[in-house]
Amino acid sequence: MKQMVDIHVVLATPADMEFWEEQAEEASDRLNEFLHYLYASVEEDIETHQLELMLQHIWENWYEDQYLLDIEEHELHDWVDQLVATWDDEHPEAHTDH
Repeated sequence: MKQMVDIHVVLATPADMEFWEEQAEEASDRLNEFLHYLYASVEEDIETHQLELMLQHIWENWYEDQYLLDIEEHELHDWVDQLVATWDDEHPEAHTDH
């Protein structure tokens, strides 16, 4: 269930984004846009484990991505929408119920 995941626990801080040096605050804001948009986009009854894996996937894919600061908001939304739409097909192991 979505409400079992506290989105604030997974949000980035500038300290998390030290890779970006002087742009760490901007990078953390942009990564947090991904995380918030994903959280808002998923169904209320999503499995907790599946949502956690999706949030982790965003971290792993965008944390140090050279395009993080360049991605436009509509592209960010498209990326997350695609992730949500294809997650079940690409990550069948993410489901805990059988």
